[in-house]
Amino acid sequence: MRRLLIKHVTIYQYSEAVTLLPHKLLLRPREGRNIRIESAELVISPAYQLQWQRDVYDNAVAEATFFEPINQLSIDSRVLIQHYDDKPLDFLVADYAVLFPFQYDTAERVDLGPYLLTIFDQDRPFLSTWLRQFWYSGQVVETYLLLEWINKAIATGFIYQHREEPGVQTPATTLTRRTGSCRDFATLFIEACHYLGLAARFVSGYLYSPTLSQGQGATHAWSEVYLPGAGWKGFDSTSGQVVGNQHIPVAVSRHPELVPPVSGSFIAAPSANLQVPVMSVLVEVDEIPE
Repeated sequence: MRRLLIKHVTIYQYSEAVTLLPHKLLLRPREGRNIRIESAELVISPAYQLQWQRDVYDNAVAEATFFEPINQLSIDSRVLIQHYDDKPLDFLVADYAVLFPFQYDTAERVDLGPYLLTIFDQDRPFLSTWLRQFWYSGQVVETYLLLEWINKAIATGFIYQHREEPGVQTPATTLTRRTGSCRDFATLFIEACHYLGLAARFVSGYLYSPTLSQGQGATHAWSEVYLPGAGWKGFDSTSGQVVGNQHIPVAVSRHPELVPPVSGSFIAAPSANLQVPVMSVLVEVDEIPE
């Protein structure tokens, strides 16, 4: 078991006073068999009202409502978790799904429908060409090995590039440029799975890396594939690893652009000489001794 303290501070500075509309916060890790929250603290300024809810993906969502014009918004989240996923490769795939290709069970396929839909339909020709190096029609291969090959090929064959721009690159863009961020690599892996008929979804969260200096942490993104008998298994296409106790999932989604940590908008006076807000983010993930 690993105890991890996650510190995530987001600050927006506005050049003029603005009125904040409700903001959606996805900052609380997903609890389950492998993750337990020991303590959680959320400090927000200015004055606010908080409403907790669960979205369609069972993510914990906090909606913050504000009451007065402000020049600065500060959101400070501190969460201490216990992470038990020490053996990420300790799983068994159902017999009928050990070899690819296979068909999902009819009952499960109904629920997996949204996670089988291609997001970027126009990129299918690019994916088809790229995936031929891993699998071709008529070939039989072990399902896990196929996913491992694709995951490692992205990690080793593409150059990681930190991007501040919102949204994700299309798979075609990533394949053409051979560069991308963690969310771009996750999107490419997910769409490759969709092309092959495998259910996959996007995961946003945090990554514990003991080699990072204090204050150098960041949010992270990876993918999950549904493997019968094993459930949703995580693949990190930035590192080429299977997800374990260094990954802390916060939110899952069918679409990679639907789960930013903080989202919201504001209203400014018509006469205001408003400039682009300045945003600063600090993320730290530290291991805490038992």
